[in-house]
Amino acid sequence: MTYHILVVEDEVKLAQFIELELKYEGYQVTVANDGLTGLTSARESKPDLIILDWMLPGISGPEICRRLRTTGDKVPIILLTAKDEVSDRVAGLDAGADDYVVKPFSVEELLARVRAHLRRESPEEPDTLQFSDLSLNRSTREIYRGNRLIELTAKEFDLLEYLLIHPRQVLTRDQILERVWGYDFMGDSNIIEVYVRYLRLKLEANSEKRLVQTIRGVGYVLRE
Repeated sequence: MTYHILVVEDEVKLAQFIELELKYEGYQVTVANDGLTGLTSARESKPDLIILDWMLPGISGPEICRRLRTTGDKVPIILLTAKDEVSDRVAGLDAGADDYVVKPFSVEELLARVRAHLRRESPEEPDTLQFSDLSLNRSTREIYRGNRLIELTAKEFDLLEYLLIHPRQVLTRDQILERVWGYDFMGDSNIIEVYVRYLRLKLEANSEKRLVQTIRGVGYVLRE
């Protein structure tokens, strides 16, 4: 599932930076640079989460929160604020925000808060992931291609699981490297290609149709 995040921020460079980081994490992002546009977009596009600046032209962040909450909208809202007084934070939360991040902030902290709120809103992830005739059971760690049981190593399993979580979505080499091997991985730069080859050999052992496709110069995608 690809989450849609609305960023309402009038500092254009900051908005672009947040948008770039969110897109790198695989989110769909819409940006608004003033309060009225942000409120309209929130009502029309129904995002899964809103990152909302406090000080905005037209309508302030807290006022946007209040207007959304009075209509019953329960979308998670993270308020960005330069105001660090306790009374200001309380005012933002009382207006309807779910969380706040004080400027200047660490992008890692913002992304962690985004993930935390989306987890709370998301239904529990299923034990079984399926695509075409391929299935992966997270509890038993069994993988089937049709009725054929496939044995994978731990890292092959992690790679396939990541692809199955994002079917038909092109995943860059950097995204795969960070999620499957870890952000600080310093090993063989061709490790992804090696493991994709291992995975294909096992998934296509009976001449089955290729599901793990290469997007030259970008990365890989799971599609028929």
